[in-house]
Amino acid sequence: MPLFVVDPAFDRSGAPRRAFMAACLDSLDESMGRALVYRHGDPVKVVAALAAEVGADAVFVSREYGPYGRRRDAAVAEALRSNDVKFVGVGSAYAVQPGDVNKGDGTAYRVFTPFSKAWRAIGWDSPLGVPEVDWLGAPTIECEGPPAATNVDIVLPPAGEAAALDRWNEFLPEATHYHDRRDLPGVDGTSRLSAALRWGLVHPRQLLAELGPERGHSVFASELGWREFYADVLFRTPESAWTNLDHKLDTMVVDTDESARRKFERWATGTTGFPIVDAGMRQLLQSGWMHNRVRMLVASFLVKDLHLPWQWGARHFMRHLVDGDLASNQHGWQWAAGTGTDAAPYFRVFNPTTQAYRFDADGHFVRSWVPELRGIDGAAVHEPGSRRPDDYPAPMVDHAVEREEALARYRHATAGSR
Repeated sequence: MPLFVVDPAFDRSGAPRRAFMAACLDSLDESMGRALVYRHGDPVKVVAALAAEVGADAVFVSREYGPYGRRRDAAVAEALRSNDVKFVGVGSAYAVQPGDVNKGDGTAYRVFTPFSKAWRAIGWDSPLGVPEVDWLGAPTIECEGPPAATNVDIVLPPAGEAAALDRWNEFLPEATHYHDRRDLPGVDGTSRLSAALRWGLVHPRQLLAELGPERGHSVFASELGWREFYADVLFRTPESAWTNLDHKLDTMVVDTDESARRKFERWATGTTGFPIVDAGMRQLLQSGWMHNRVRMLVASFLVKDLHLPWQWGARHFMRHLVDGDLASNQHGWQWAAGTGTDAAPYFRVFNPTTQAYRFDADGHFVRSWVPELRGIDGAAVHEPGSRRPDDYPAPMVDHAVEREEALARYRHATAGSR
């Protein structure tokens, strides 16, 4: 019997994620002949009650590794155990389960490159074939219906396994060029499968099984490895979802006053006056997605040009991203902020204008998302100067000045931790 519990905790998720989840569930339900049983409420009570209702001997779930999922599943298991019902965790959303990649002394990796080498050395099983299952479910079992509709003002990506595999089959022939194109936000050079991976429409082992030795394929596999690395870090240090992984930077001064909140609002609405930052923030608001290179740029701008807490940015991303994944999002932000897993974060302060010239050389990405600047041709769009239209703001900060301020704050924090 297939069961999905509509957990009240979902109400805290961003609307784009809730809407896409509902669309994916509908696709899954259709693939099961509408046998999926929906029940609403606290999973601890709902699962135990339904198991008793149908006389189940066991409940099987895909293993969860995030903080909330682990707490929830432990509580569900305890409730079932009191009724002599087995609770069985199977598989995971990863090629290698978080916690399984360790150094020779059994400790965890805190830097990606050695983690990646060990992760590849462990390897993973090939994906299984499509199973044949006879579902006992709705309407024989009472079904309370899917989650309430969530209205969003964005076009969601196609939902369901078939759509995800179609996208993969479209991308795979181009993956040989992935290493050359993945950092260019103005071209369709990435897989765009982050939401599909986040929601389990495809499994990373399915993708890894079809990759070859070509450089582009190897680089793409490394990107999947980053996802697994961050899941491993969060699994081992669940408190790092909202606190610094590197505690020596806990004393770093960040701005949180009313002026800081006004700065955050300009960043969040894409009105900073830095074209590539604004393009990325508007892409997020209008599509529920942002190119990964641009995610790094806008994150660096928030924490190192505006000196705001990385948690503000991480929360904003989770509110608007369709692919919002706690481990990848939070630790991607910590990487940009210099508080996480990077071995040498201290000196990295992205110059948004220099990065724009490098990765959006013709200005196509900026013009796609900042219509005020569409009258400026070529790379000049990154520094409009006297051609800046009246309806587009001047840069809100001087990057060179704020870079020095950021470095000064880092030096102060690291000196104080010795």
